[in-house]
Amino acid sequence: MMKLDIDDKKAIVEILAARYFAQQNWKWISLKRDVDRIYKSFDELVDQYNAYPYMSRDWYVENSASKNIHLCTKWDELKAFVDFLKAYSEDFDFLVSNNERKMFCITTSDGEITDTQKRAITEARNMRCNVFIFKANVPDDLDFELLQVGGGY
Repeated sequence: MMKLDIDDKKAIVEILAARYFAQQNWKWISLKRDVDRIYKSFDELVDQYNAYPYMSRDWYVENSASKNIHLCTKWDELKAFVDFLKAYSEDFDFLVSNNERKMFCITTSDGEITDTQKRAITEARNMRCNVFIFKANVPDDLDFELLQVGGGY
């Protein structure tokens, strides 16, 4: 038997959530790992617009190669979204899109939501984004075997 700690359980739930999103054919990114990619994409769009201001900001967002990262189609939407993430990205685990709308996901193995997550949920809903909790029951202990394969000295 091996006792799992909180970080182990969190990682298992995140793997399960990612697998679920993939099975649903949803677009998703991990905010824990990839939020900096969204910020970088935003900064690149700002630089492109500043270098070539004769195109609209919306055009740059709509035609950006990074649209699959931030899932936005209009400049105002992207700007509000980046501002929101700067304030609340640490309270969510995933950004998910089912092609109809953006959703935020919090993963948990115990169903507990912190007060800061509750505030972030309220703010996300004010932005008209759905929020859902992906809860998976992960045991405290996992059974395993260590098998030895002969060879060597």
